[in-house]
Amino acid sequence: MPSAMEGPEVGEDADVSRYEETEDNNVSPTDLSELLKEGTKESHDRAENTQFVKDFLKGRIRKELFKLATVALHFTYSALEEEMDRNKDNPVFAPLYFPVELHRREALAKDLKYFYGEDWKEKIQCSEATQQYVDRIHHVGQHEPELLVAHAYTRYMGDLSGGQVLKKVAQRALKLPSTEEGIQFYVFENVSNAQQFKQLYRARMNALDLDKNTKERIVEEANRAFRFNMQVFDELDKIGRSLPEEAQDGGFPVHDGKGDIRKCPYYADKLGAAGPGCPFHAAVGLARQPLVQLVLAACVAVAAGAAAWYIL
Repeated sequence: MPSAMEGPEVGEDADVSRYEETEDNNVSPTDLSELLKEGTKESHDRAENTQFVKDFLKGRIRKELFKLATVALHFTYSALEEEMDRNKDNPVFAPLYFPVELHRREALAKDLKYFYGEDWKEKIQCSEATQQYVDRIHHVGQHEPELLVAHAYTRYMGDLSGGQVLKKVAQRALKLPSTEEGIQFYVFENVSNAQQFKQLYRARMNALDLDKNTKERIVEEANRAFRFNMQVFDELDKIGRSLPEEAQDGGFPVHDGKGDIRKCPYYADKLGAAGPGCPFHAAVGLARQPLVQLVLAACVAVAAGAAAWYIL
């Protein structure tokens, strides 16, 4: 994924034996991972410039809208993982079947229970844009399973990359518990090293026995997946315009969509990031003082290129 920020290592007790392989350094331009990377750049750029995503990266995400986004994720991943289960023994997809490491349905159920209560299933419904996405995933899984690779790659590789930045933004902007309730979707307990896992996943993709035409169709389907995501973003943005504004913590946005979140000690303290950077944020204890708040508001804090479509 272009411009993706790597996720943290999680899950010390995870079974890592399945992805201790290393990626072949001699990647060919005709490898599926390279074709997807190059063939979806334009779609990626368009997705990360949707208003919903730009607002999210700036910390301008209202809880009600975040809840609806989580609902959309639930329906999307339920469809995706149902079709992945259906095709777990199909050679066109089987090498990419990692239910323990990747599946998100249980995590999303925990998030929805946190936001909506025990009876969350009775309180949610699939939106029009999400339903179109879901219908396409089911069609692919049942009639063109080789294209399921595009949807799995587009979703999970993003979740393990820029999704880890979005987790931190959401946690602070919505004042969610430090114990990660409400953002379990972004927590991969059974992936001990995100970078190594992504390397294995790409290597497995490149080893699939696919002809040139099928690879081209997979790239086309990945671009279609981006379009579905953008339609969901636009739908959420329209809903967001009708919601009342909510005051942000401290009276300033979480970040302005520029810079690198890992370089700011203020965010290192508040979001669990790390790395040297902005001297104005070194004294986090002063953050509540009005003058310092003005400085904080002006601080450059996060990477704008953090693969925006990773939310959905």
